[in-house]
Amino acid sequence: MGEPGIKTTAIGRVAPIGDDAEGSPLSSSSPVHAAPEVVGTTTADEIEESKTGMFAYMKTRNFYIVLLLGQVLSLCVTGTNTFSGLLSAIPFSIPAFQTLWNYILLNIVYTSFTLYKYGWKKYIHVITHDGWKYIILAFLDVEGNYFVVLAYRYTTILSAQLINFWAIVIVVTISFLILRVRYHPTQILGIIICIGGVGILIGSDHITQGSSFSGVTGSNQLKGDLFALLGATFYGLSNVAEEFLVSKKPLYEVVGQLGFWGMFISGAMTGIFDRPQYASSIWNDGKVGGYLTGYTLLLFIFYSGAPILFRLSSAAFFNLSLLTGNFWGTAIGVKVFHLKIHWMYPIAFVAIVVGHVIYYLGKSILGEARKPWLGRNQERGVSGVGTARRRVERGSELAV
Repeated sequence: MGEPGIKTTAIGRVAPIGDDAEGSPLSSSSPVHAAPEVVGTTTADEIEESKTGMFAYMKTRNFYIVLLLGQVLSLCVTGTNTFSGLLSAIPFSIPAFQTLWNYILLNIVYTSFTLYKYGWKKYIHVITHDGWKYIILAFLDVEGNYFVVLAYRYTTILSAQLINFWAIVIVVTISFLILRVRYHPTQILGIIICIGGVGILIGSDHITQGSSFSGVTGSNQLKGDLFALLGATFYGLSNVAEEFLVSKKPLYEVVGQLGFWGMFISGAMTGIFDRPQYASSIWNDGKVGGYLTGYTLLLFIFYSGAPILFRLSSAAFFNLSLLTGNFWGTAIGVKVFHLKIHWMYPIAFVAIVVGHVIYYLGKSILGEARKPWLGRNQERGVSGVGTARRRVERGSELAV
């Protein structure tokens, strides 16, 4: 039933609306609470046709929320990379162990909330029916984190640039082939401009002979870059998988399951692959605990905000947003690691920001929140924070 003063939508005519703020009646794990009510006529098409033009999406508040949230996440990644560099300098580099605590924290917070919302019976149903999907997601994510932390053992700036660049290639390709996402010409242009900005960063890094947090060059730098490419491949695959899942399931279920299975996978990896690093790492340095805590908290914020950005925009724009992390990382590196900023860095930063804006030229007022795999009125998706379905149901600009 529609709320007072708010138009009930087309979705309300074809599907029962539950009382769970993050539950979809068409989700396999969501119960039905009420019968459908046949009132209202608003559809996703009508919303998109209400405001047209080249700058339609850029005139909405959601556009600025997407830009801001993207940069918050970019700063989180920059912070985690900084802590990884500081830990490596101690030296303390145990890749799977380092990220294990993030999965434990995600599991404690989000699985507890999922149990509160679902109860044990429904939670067991999620594990038995959808657990395999979350195991795949967690595996991809854990491997991405593992190889990226390995890359930062060799701490090349080029590694960070390769991670973001290659992840974009993977995300765009998989989204196009599997999720049937079709990119607007301005989106392709925006991606090209952003990648051009990355090219400028790579060129400046080459000019400065591969500056790095610890001065590592040569074969070790190549090894770090190869680890970065492998980690970026896993990241790209996990980003697409997470965008798909959070568009169909409640956020707390997806993130909770990611933390639950990631905890076991990461724990197994640290027991199998990290054993040599336990002996060679320094444990009695008081800074280790502080750096690990900072790293874990920033990752927790990142994992909490990323699903919302996946809903409001896409895995492609998510990775474009992270490209600015190279600039933020260098800015931090000047203070922390005494790096020198090359004059080409500000040019690259401006190019990436311009690419972000051009990316959304020509998009409708729903932007990328309207997912092609969820149906014309997003009826196969969840009604939750950042989704186009909630926008259709409530008729308000902010899908929250």
